Amino acid sequence: MKKLRILVLMHEDLVPPDSIEGLSDEEIADWKSEYDVCAGLEALGHDVYPLGLSDDLGLVRNAIRRHKPHIAFNLLEEFHGVAVYDQHVVSYLELIKQPYTGCNPRGLMLSHDKALCKQILSYHRIPTPKFTVFERGKRVRRSARVSFPLMIKSVNEEASMGISQKSIVHNEAQLADRVAYIHEQVRTDALAEEYIEGRELYVGLIGNQRLTAFPVWEMLFTKMPDGMARIATRRVKWDAKTQKEFGIKTQAARNLPPVVQRQITSLCKRVYRSLSISGYARMDFRLAEDGRVYLLEANPNPNLEYGEDFAESAERAGISYETLLHRILNLGLNYKAAWRG
Repeated sequence: MKKLRILVLMHEDLVPPDSIEGLSDEEIADWKSEYDVCAGLEALGHDVYPLGLSDDLGLVRNAIRRHKPHIAFNLLEEFHGVAVYDQHVVSYLELIKQPYTGCNPRGLMLSHDKALCKQILSYHRIPTPKFTVFERGKRVRRSARVSFPLMIKSVNEEASMGISQKSIVHNEAQLADRVAYIHEQVRTDALAEEYIEGRELYVGLIGNQRLTAFPVWEMLFTKMPDGMARIATRRVKWDAKTQKEFGIKTQAARNLPPVVQRQITSLCKRVYRSLSISGYARMDFRLAEDGRVYLLEANPNPNLEYGEDFAESAERAGISYETLLHRILNLGLNYKAAWRG
């Protein structure tokens, strides 16, 4: 690949320094993914221009005029403090005919709206837990089509926002309390889905039309006390002390029957295409004790931090971190956006 000018879009609070020498793991944790991507792109020989954003698209326009990037590497997860607004930033890039990496606006919209996503998956007969939505400002009335225990979460927030052990509810009182928490603290509608006990599995995929699925990855809860749900809460995902206390680790899934591996890979590709995802994504599954597989969430533009699940599973498939970034760039440059027609 020729040398490229790359504008890397990220939240203004996550713009990394030029070097992490002398900094502890805790000090770099918040912006490690942004640092790894920028450093990886520079290691590939490209000119990299990090751009921190919060609520001003004018900064994007000015940076594009100044640097004339061949491509924008999109690491945004929100805009104006709203998780689903990243899709509108990508729409803006399409409107000004600026190539970018990662998922297109349609795929982001369909995936971010967990209720709409589940409706689409149900139409395509892709197994996902039964669910209902509790809108803000309305009374909590459980539908007869869902039964306890239920998992309560935000209908559109990512990164396990608002998820804790209290998210698993077993009766009407707990349901009302947790829905109120999502409404008042997370400030979104609440999604209630039937809780599936089983193994927590992740699968990374990359591609536009032709898709490559990485090896199935698993989150293990090696020291989780009896009576606690084995779920990826916000603390489990992001708090190092919690991870150490409960023995949280991820690795290639072991002892999966070949037929289950094939089923999961097939489901991943069906979900990817059903939701119009492009670029790269991670699918989250539950493998129930009876052997049934359930799609929990589809996550476009997952964390690209070196050493995290997506990059590690790519490495297991023989794709180094630099090669992974290279392929993501190529997919962005070759994505057939409508304006190219």
